Amino acid sequence: MAPLVQRATEANRDGDAKVAERLCLDVLELVPIERDALRVLYNIRKAETRHHAVESLIRRLVALDANDFWAVNELALMLLNKGNIAEAEVHARNAVRLAPQNPQAHNLMGMVLTEAHKPHLGEYHYRRVIDLSGRRDPILLANLAWNLKTQGKMTEARRLYEESAGQAPDVPQTMLGWARMEEADRQFGNATAILDRAQAKFPDDPGLLLARAVLLRRTGRYEQALETLQTIAHASRNGSLSSDELLEKGALLDRMGRYEEAFAAFEEGKRLTCELTGTRYQSEQARQLSHRLGGFFTAKRLATLPRVTDSSEQTKPIFVLGFPRSGTTLVEQMLSAHPRISAGDELPLINEITVRMPGMFDSPLPYPEALAELWMADHRDGLDKLRDYYLDQVGRRGIMKPGAAWLTDKMPLNEMHLGLIALVFPTAPLVHVMRHPLDVVLSVFATQLTHGFCCSYELETVARHYVLVMHLVEHYRHEMALRYLTIRYEDMVYDQEATVRRLLDFIGEPFDARCLRFHENLRYARTASYAQVSQKLYDRSIFRYRNYIAQIEAVIPILQPVIEQLGYKVD
Repeated sequence: MAPLVQRATEANRDGDAKVAERLCLDVLELVPIERDALRVLYNIRKAETRHHAVESLIRRLVALDANDFWAVNELALMLLNKGNIAEAEVHARNAVRLAPQNPQAHNLMGMVLTEAHKPHLGEYHYRRVIDLSGRRDPILLANLAWNLKTQGKMTEARRLYEESAGQAPDVPQTMLGWARMEEADRQFGNATAILDRAQAKFPDDPGLLLARAVLLRRTGRYEQALETLQTIAHASRNGSLSSDELLEKGALLDRMGRYEEAFAAFEEGKRLTCELTGTRYQSEQARQLSHRLGGFFTAKRLATLPRVTDSSEQTKPIFVLGFPRSGTTLVEQMLSAHPRISAGDELPLINEITVRMPGMFDSPLPYPEALAELWMADHRDGLDKLRDYYLDQVGRRGIMKPGAAWLTDKMPLNEMHLGLIALVFPTAPLVHVMRHPLDVVLSVFATQLTHGFCCSYELETVARHYVLVMHLVEHYRHEMALRYLTIRYEDMVYDQEATVRRLLDFIGEPFDARCLRFHENLRYARTASYAQVSQKLYDRSIFRYRNYIAQIEAVIPILQPVIEQLGYKVD
């Protein structure tokens, strides 16, 4: 087989992909596990952008040899680009294990951890690349700058972008990241100047044009933003926009009152995302987890479990719960303006605990059934271990500001694990942010999100997942004693001070007027709502669904019981 594989390699290198493909297929028909032939065919399919075939081939290569660094690295990178961050992290970690002195492995680890809401860990791996390579590569510096931006370290990120662009001024991705960082930091003049400089060299770059459109929207120049998106479409090979560009177009058309066109853009953007990534709502996994959680967390069983020991002297979390796009970022921005409350943003720690629990408890069972180990003598302190893991990870992130006693954790859909949270932190304030369900579902559909078992790609699946989560929350509330408060988004907008006073009184902190001026809070909110919470309160998002009633009519029957249960109505 070796001569045929060699001929295929040479043919592909010389640009004759057809001959190379035929030779590889001939070899693999006889020897399906011939790795070199699989590798050549992988490179051919990758060049053809045949995504499903590429994934299948690289998975076969890793399955044949889990110690093949190249294959493991390629699989991790492919999964990262696809948005499958959890699995990408598994393979990226293996790449580092296989080649701990390889800068490429650490660079990929830094990229994955940054996207996995663990930027403080990603920063370590980026800096490890510098140590191992002995050089300050401009692309690496730009990646590290983006990592620091996600941590809110804007000044240091800005210095690194300046250094990177100084070394390599002709890299559009660097200029794009820099402009986006300045826009996120509300330095619109800086962002405009960087885009002007970049577009002088790369006038048709779609990423730069999209960043320009976003900046124009944020500064209220909607017609110019729409014209910029039309420029992208005209310059593209097929004359159309990408999924992200379509969602931005939808947001613009929404602001311009062109609702029918806006919904069409949202719908097409989500369709393209599904087509490109193959991602669909993982309905069965969601249903099974909800069923198992409801089955485990019952009053009868919980009465027999050991309790966590007192931790009143330690940092105290405030869990800001809520479906994505329900107003949790606004609540966190208000609370973190208080001198006694630090912002934790979307901490992945509760989910990490659910994954690590079986190993921590030496259990053959997954979460939540692994909690049964708490009945064993050697794990009666298991809840203390889970609490200490959470607080240790908080400490490693450097979240707490001087003088603060509390931190917020607003990871979307933490309410799925409300039972676990209440076991580990029984006295923690649980603030559940509600918004009209139709507004929530519409807003999730209009945003690129992967939370909630990838429910956001179709209007109906968003609605069904919303109902599933709310039913589970009601189960927890019926079976457990919770320190639980419901806050309505609409109340925050219409009567901000009364809502903030109610919130702080529930937490146990005195009122502070700075919480009312949340838009002056200069911290960077690392969520899709970062732009909204930098503005004063506005009411244009309240009952936004009314502008789309014809488009969302099909999901109203799905949501109607929850709408009524929460005290809302459909107008």
